[in-house]
Amino acid sequence: MQDAKPDLTPEIVSRFPLIDPAGARLLRYLEEHPHAPKFTHPGVDRLTPGGLRGAADFAAQLEAEPPRWRPDRPPAWLMDFVARLYRDVPLYRRRGAPPQRFADVPTTCRADLGREPWSFVPDSQSLNGLVVYNTSGTTGHPLSILTHADTLALYLPLLRSALALHGVRLEGGPGRVAVVVAAFQARTYTYAAVSAVLEQAGVVKVNLDPAGWRDPADRARFLDACAPEVITGDPLAFAELARLPITARPKALVSTAMTLAPGLKQALEARFGCPVVDVYSLNESGPVAVGAGPGFQLLQPRLYVEILDGAGRPCPPDERGEVTLTGGFNPYLPLLRYRTNDFARLTFDDDQPALADLDGRAPVVFRAADGRPINNIDVSLALRDLPLPQYQLHQAADGALRLRLTPSPVAEAVLRDRLLGVFGPGHPLVIEVVADLDAPVGKRLQFTRDPFPDKG
Repeated sequence: MQDAKPDLTPEIVSRFPLIDPAGARLLRYLEEHPHAPKFTHPGVDRLTPGGLRGAADFAAQLEAEPPRWRPDRPPAWLMDFVARLYRDVPLYRRRGAPPQRFADVPTTCRADLGREPWSFVPDSQSLNGLVVYNTSGTTGHPLSILTHADTLALYLPLLRSALALHGVRLEGGPGRVAVVVAAFQARTYTYAAVSAVLEQAGVVKVNLDPAGWRDPADRARFLDACAPEVITGDPLAFAELARLPITARPKALVSTAMTLAPGLKQALEARFGCPVVDVYSLNESGPVAVGAGPGFQLLQPRLYVEILDGAGRPCPPDERGEVTLTGGFNPYLPLLRYRTNDFARLTFDDDQPALADLDGRAPVVFRAADGRPINNIDVSLALRDLPLPQYQLHQAADGALRLRLTPSPVAEAVLRDRLLGVFGPGHPLVIEVVADLDAPVGKRLQFTRDPFPDKG
């Protein structure tokens, strides 16, 4: 007997122009599943037919053109790229003529992007289908990333490349969930979607915070029903995932956004019986490198990586400094000597560069008055709309908080209200306004805490 409720409705097609009947059935199954979370956002995949072809071409390029250069011989495309940006991109064009030497090109940073994201968009770039993605601002200025559905689809070939280096094949295909994106924070977008790049497979984002579910036990039930090929998330989400009675066995866990501690990596591999793949990725650039062997192997064919010292000078190979990026795959955000505020060494095996001793975004887990873990993302979200030039939040071993910030027009009562809304009423909090925080250049916010006493 045919179901009276059609799956391929005009509303679904408006959200997923390339969806087919099998994809629509899967989407309905995910959105209406009895154990599904309270999704906060309707999933979309507005990939165009040209974008689908572009994703296939990008996948072929990743395989055929791995990143290759030598310390004394940068990639051949680099200086032509600089010249094009100086002609076509407002931010760079206002500097005048491009320098003759790449090392003389001025650097950019997160503050530049936070101040005027539109100035990174080439004049020649069509704005049809433009998407603005607002980041949480967990480690610096909150950003508005300008992008497109066709650009977002390129993350999937990069994910497949990263997994392939660990012997994992992300297959996709109709009637199955390929990827679950897991978060663990007070607020975030959650949705169910179907991906044309993954041949109508499902992509689901969930928040493991129990408040986002009708029943906390539904978290494990729904994930087991999805039985995803791969689960992606940050170390905080994976720590919570490991506590759930999940029986599904993904092919891999992919950790992004924050530094993954070796001990947690080993514990996760033992718990789920699969590799844990550590991907170094930024909102500004997408995936940069994947942990492989002792270091991180670069992924993108048109992303040049430098290591700079504090004065902005290139470091010799094997010398530690700031990871700095040029190029990328987002046509709305071509990067030119973009300082990431992450630190590493650049090593070479003949003409194959790799990152070593990468020091990225370490997660900080605070503790609420009632003992609940607090993700640093929740703190940054609580304060993100306030005009705070720079601040630091530290939690002592006894749970007391100290907020130090540079002068701003925000009243102390507002700050106290926002933070106690996260940590709980009456939580000990000292607020201190100082002239200078002595924070790293370009670092808008910083989270730290002392070790909590061992309850055992």
